[in-house]
Amino acid sequence: QVHLAESGGGLVQAGDSLRLSCTNSGRSFSTYAVGWYREAPGKPREFVARISSSKRVTNYADSMRGRFTISSDNAENTIYLQIDKLRPEDTAVYYCAADQEVILTDTPRYWGQGALVTVSS
Repeated sequence: QVHLAESGGGLVQAGDSLRLSCTNSGRSFSTYAVGWYREAPGKPREFVARISSSKRVTNYADSMRGRFTISSDNAENTIYLQIDKLRPEDTAVYYCAADQEVILTDTPRYWGQGALVTVSS
């Protein structure tokens, strides 16, 4: 039973950094590819970053590259999204998604409920 949960969201100021976490009911992501997506107010959900099931390969949306970092802990129990130099336009609900694939494709099977990140200017 896959149950994804995001944590670490909240209210921050522009220029701050934040690290979001995604867990799988305390279980390992070892056989799962994982990704982060976000949904900003008035905008459709967009891809942010993804990490392969091996946790050795990462990909980023062009607009996210540089300020966003996806990573895994050593036990692969938690997938992180580090966001640096936050901007007001980063305000969004951030979702963790996973699937039993080498790398995520268009429609991951499992999704978390989302974590709200609000960036004030």
